[in-house]
Amino acid sequence: MKEQHFLVVGAGRSGVAAAKLLLELKKDVTVFDAKEDFDTAAFFEKVGAEVPFLFGNVQSAQLSCFDVCVVSPGVSLETSIMKAVEAAGIPVWSEIELAFRLDRGQVVAITGTNGKTTTTTLTYNIIREWNKSTLLVGNIEIPYTGLVLNSVEGGCTVAEISSFQLETMRTVKPKVSAVLNITPDHLDRHKTMENYSALKMTVAKNQNEDDFCVLNYEDSYLREHAKNLHCNVVFFSSRRTLENGVYLENNEFVISLNGKREVVCRTDEVTLVGMHNFENILAAVAMTYCLGVPTEIIRQVTKEFTAVEHRIEFVRELNAVKYYNDSKGTNTDAAIKAVDAMPGKTVLIGGGYDKKSDYDEWVSRFPKKVRLLVLIGQTKENIAAACEKIGFKEYVFAESMEQAVKICSESAKPGDCVLLSPACASWGMFSCYQERGNIFKDLVRAL
Repeated sequence: MKEQHFLVVGAGRSGVAAAKLLLELKKDVTVFDAKEDFDTAAFFEKVGAEVPFLFGNVQSAQLSCFDVCVVSPGVSLETSIMKAVEAAGIPVWSEIELAFRLDRGQVVAITGTNGKTTTTTLTYNIIREWNKSTLLVGNIEIPYTGLVLNSVEGGCTVAEISSFQLETMRTVKPKVSAVLNITPDHLDRHKTMENYSALKMTVAKNQNEDDFCVLNYEDSYLREHAKNLHCNVVFFSSRRTLENGVYLENNEFVISLNGKREVVCRTDEVTLVGMHNFENILAAVAMTYCLGVPTEIIRQVTKEFTAVEHRIEFVRELNAVKYYNDSKGTNTDAAIKAVDAMPGKTVLIGGGYDKKSDYDEWVSRFPKKVRLLVLIGQTKENIAAACEKIGFKEYVFAESMEQAVKICSESAKPGDCVLLSPACASWGMFSCYQERGNIFKDLVRAL
């Protein structure tokens, strides 16, 4: 990599990993953070060196010395620092882009609105059983730049990639990519569904006839956009038989590719529940099969795989009430799937940071499924208004997760489920969805 002078924008987890990698590569690194009281000493300790810092209002003239700007996914391209970078004509790379340029193996890249973490983890588990030189990175809370120097020729990197990371992805060319689904999310940043959908498809923009892109046949946008791709497209479907693809038929996961039909396993042989999880399995099966993993390994690992933490995660049963943690349900489509997956009447905790989502479709499920909705966070009034529109009045407000769990435990009846599936991001009340989920689990276990 010939570039020598790097500006790293954002000093969180991704910024730390990117700066540390660049320093290991003997590059010149300067870091920007918006907070002028940022704890630089703690940052220096994490990266193992003292580096120059920029803060606050930076003018484009101050940036002329940099060859590349590496931007953390949490930093919007609309911020003043990124506008200054643009005005200075500096190329912008995501942390994913930086790492990809150094990866020695093949890359499997997975994006979509929902199901990314479950699908990415299952895909990684399957590939790693076949090839021990496999890395798990990306939006799954493991910065790609933190592990890329461990990559080897003949190895594989499985990466979960968010729309934020795709904004500044330039040369990334996966051997296998996947777009699981596209439903409204992050419109506070991407503004329109057209922008958001187009971003998701950039995961496959550099692929060619030697590569594969796995798409959900039941998503009309993906079906249409497949015509514009230059790689081999493999569809999966939970609703219909495909002549060429991977699908669910008579409760069996079926591979039908290259003139060959194979049954991987049955739905009653896996531990994951809900149709959305069956779609995640279909996607993982398609990706790993395209990569060349033997069907027997795909079958074995799929049957053994258990739910990812914070994604419809069973916590405990108390007084014949089952408690589930779906803190990773940060948008309405994910939260709909969680409500639909519950086996009984549900006492639901919802609400959080406002991403300008529309709650109507989620709320429409409540009259048949939800015994009581307990609302927290910034969006509670908006969600309550959506409930009122359809005449659903079984909701209350809570000021904390502790109060919400107490209300749930007192309101649930034997045979009910208590579900944390907020349909909103965690920011404002919590630092991340993991913290929110862990606090919920601790409170439930203490009941």
